[in-house]
Amino acid sequence: MRTFAIALVALASVSLGLHLALAGVDKPDAVIKLKGGSVAAGVGISWGSGTLVYRGKRYPISIEGLNVGDVGVTKVTASGKVYGLKKLEDLDGNYAAVDAGASLGGGGETAAMKNQNGVTVNLVSTTQGVKLALAAGGVSIKVVR
Repeated sequence: MRTFAIALVALASVSLGLHLALAGVDKPDAVIKLKGGSVAAGVGISWGSGTLVYRGKRYPISIEGLNVGDVGVTKVTASGKVYGLKKLEDLDGNYAAVDAGASLGGGGETAAMKNQNGVTVNLVSTTQGVKLALAAGGVSIKVVR
């Protein structure tokens, strides 16, 4: 019985160490928060109130070409993690889908996209039931200067 308990503690320690090691891999370089207004089915949204938090500072951003597939949505919110952002200018660009439209357990939807500078943005709709989709021409994201 004692050997079993020691083995269980050792297994738990290895599992915790692996979890902590993997958690560091998923650390984003920045985060994005987006808010949109009223939309109809399939209408592209320009998220005028987007914010990028990068290296402890907040920057206003504009985003165009993100579609919301629901009718009658009055308020849309989304947040995202940004990876591969080495300098602020690298965020600017046209993003193409990497993996779009995956559902989350709580009703949110995800859209993953990457630009020509190697920056990846993983957006999650925080408005229940709203599906995020990229427009045919991609999504344009720019830091407002």
